[in-house]
Amino acid sequence: MSNETKKIGLWTCTSLVVGNMIGAGIFLMPAALASYGGISIYGWLFSSVGALLLASVFGKLSTLVKNKNGGPYVYAKEGIGDFAGFLVAWGYWISTWVANAAITIAFVSALSVFFPVLETNTLYAVLLGLVTIWFLTWINARGIRASGKVQVVTTVLKLIPLILVIISGIFFFNIDNFIPFNSSGETDMAAIAITATLTLYAYLGVESATIPAGNIENPEKTVPKATMLGTIITTLVYVLSTVVIMGMIPSDILSTSPAPFADAMHIIAGEWGRNLAAFGAAIAAFGALNGWILIQGQIAMATAKDDLFPRVFRRENKNEVPVLGIIIGSILTSLVMVMNYSEGLVAQFKFIILLTTLCCLIPYLFTAAAYILILVERKSPNLKWLPEVTLSSLAFSYSLWAIYGAGEKAVYYGFLLLLAGIPFYVWMKFRNRLKK
Repeated sequence: MSNETKKIGLWTCTSLVVGNMIGAGIFLMPAALASYGGISIYGWLFSSVGALLLASVFGKLSTLVKNKNGGPYVYAKEGIGDFAGFLVAWGYWISTWVANAAITIAFVSALSVFFPVLETNTLYAVLLGLVTIWFLTWINARGIRASGKVQVVTTVLKLIPLILVIISGIFFFNIDNFIPFNSSGETDMAAIAITATLTLYAYLGVESATIPAGNIENPEKTVPKATMLGTIITTLVYVLSTVVIMGMIPSDILSTSPAPFADAMHIIAGEWGRNLAAFGAAIAAFGALNGWILIQGQIAMATAKDDLFPRVFRRENKNEVPVLGIIIGSILTSLVMVMNYSEGLVAQFKFIILLTTLCCLIPYLFTAAAYILILVERKSPNLKWLPEVTLSSLAFSYSLWAIYGAGEKAVYYGFLLLLAGIPFYVWMKFRNRLKK
């Protein structure tokens, strides 16, 4: 099979963006926002604008830094230097395999609706989680096209219950559920800031199409289109589904719901609808896990090719997949997932998720800064400086605000986690000099 036939196109690339952003978390988001009232929609809109700014920056960078895998890592390295690139790759790589454990747990939890034994029997839950991780690891080892096919199918399946809620829910919509508009007890600005912070995490993954850029057909055109199209689709689904569900279910009931989409679908179609929503949540987690397993291998491979990660991460199989890197990531994911089912470590696990989320936000900050630096270095003759500087500044400001919104504790320990990578960076540099 030629290299070109192993690559993925626009719709598969778009499904990677949509599939990685829309995980199981969206199925709980309306309940998390309900106590703030309808004003939380402004929070969604604020974070959506930030996501679109970042999507634009990532799309533009993919045309400046061509045919290179690594996304935020390679952009930070090109624009700021090796050390910045390493910090981005280090934090991002850790965040992917830890977050994959959380996604696996969400998948098992969603399936417990159909198989209640998963809630009561830890052994069964752990075994199902491990089987899922390693089945998708095998799928990804077969090549990016095999992984892409799974991503397309799961993205379509996860969108079905979400779109059904948006369309059918209009007939059960009650505008009185938005009164009072701000029920948080906070000022309007404070409520918007809080809900924007809650929703910004739903957009992690906006960069997904840029990371396997070297495995994408015509990446200079496909990556920007897929990034922006995927972000727009995700934004519409997020905002419209939240508005409809808030209009269907009174806020005092919605705020305590463990499964708001299932409740909404129950109103629309009875028990059949509730089961469809649960199925959608399971598929959402399954598809997101597939996409992020692909990403964890690609980011480590790109870094290893620049001798900033060990060479083992860049070894490819006959399908041009960094299979050892994927396997190492899946082993770590499996360990973290099993750790979560150890009763005494649950609190630690939740905290690790929080600070690794910060490690996923740092690359956005570095990418926004790198964009303008790369533009200066390339000295494009037709460059319009005002709009480009404005875009870079707004994306940088949003990323900085998002990091602030993560909270003082997460920021402090998140930076400690990044600093822990410095000895590893020094060792890699020292080893490379010895070889020269």
